[in-house]
Amino acid sequence: MEKPSPKIVYENLDELEKADVVTSACYRQLAQDVLADPDVNETLREDIADRLQQANHLLAINNVDGDESY
Repeated sequence: MEKPSPKIVYENLDELEKADVVTSACYRQLAQDVLADPDVNETLREDIADRLQQANHLLAINNVDGDESY
């Protein structure tokens, strides 16, 4: 599977709350991969880091029911 461009990864981070758990986890992992890639434009990496941090914050304050975990 070909990895999406950093711009697509950035856009996918807006879809985390709409996506299922597995897709959301994949989007987060792709974002981490982009953040670790020094060849990606620094400004874009900073934007992805900000958006990912914001999404992680929202995830942390969400209530979890029953057997759910993340």
